[in-house]
Amino acid sequence: MNFLLNIDVPDLERATTFYTAAFGLRPSRQLGPDVLELLGLQVPVYLLRKAAGTTGAGTSVRDYGRHWTPVHGDIAVEDLDAALDDAVRAGARQEGEVRSAAWGRIVQVADPFGHGWCLIEFTARGYDALADG
Repeated sequence: MNFLLNIDVPDLERATTFYTAAFGLRPSRQLGPDVLELLGLQVPVYLLRKAAGTTGAGTSVRDYGRHWTPVHGDIAVEDLDAALDDAVRAGARQEGEVRSAAWGRIVQVADPFGHGWCLIEFTARGYDALADG
């Protein structure tokens, strides 16, 4: 089994510019006029052009204002401050302060299309710091 990440966006060109600048992804191949494959994470990312107002899952209507979803992406980075600077320069909006925990540091951002992301910098022990109780 493989995991693929699909992200609905209203503007493929703008989304490509954002995701390449913010997270260092690189375009791999165009799959028709409305789908672009990006590589650079452990899973391929597919940007899917879907117009605002069209039906998404079930009867939900796509809205690219900031929205909540029970699924979000975490991007593990080596340098949280540099990654946050890159994301904000690319058009992300920082949501709250950088927070520290036993496993590392985290900050939430929203992309220009309303999707939430967490940038995470792990300590050397990472989540093992939680498992040890």
